[in-house]
Amino acid sequence: DERMTRFWITLEQGVRFVLKNFERMKGGEIFIPKIPSMRIIDLAKAMAPELGHKIIGIRPGEKLHEAMIASDDAMHTFEFSDHYVIAPSTEPSTNHRIEDFSQNASGEKGELVKSEFAYSSDKNTLWLDEAGIKQMIKNTPKV
Repeated sequence: DERMTRFWITLEQGVRFVLKNFERMKGGEIFIPKIPSMRIIDLAKAMAPELGHKIIGIRPGEKLHEAMIASDDAMHTFEFSDHYVIAPSTEPSTNHRIEDFSQNASGEKGELVKSEFAYSSDKNTLWLDEAGIKQMIKNTPKV
């Protein structure tokens, strides 16, 4: 399907994000990077421009778009400059949050997102087009 989208992150970016979050974490939260989306058809064209592309549709079990934060998690989600944090919902014995996750262990401050917020590859504000995908591929270190 030509509408199919996914998020894009390089291995190096992913590793750096994980290592940075060791400094940021208080414990129990989930970190989600702010990364660009792309259309799968643009990825195919960027990687193999000389080949023809046949649209076969969505296969069983496949999703049209990727979701990293569902709207059900909005009440626990904080937006920071380059990432989101889903705070643990409650402390089991007290039914209250253990920590205030609007500020992380590194001192960065975030804001609680709106109640209807969701983070999915089709609704993202950051996008890679075919040229942007080619540039990221070109800049990715070879293993």
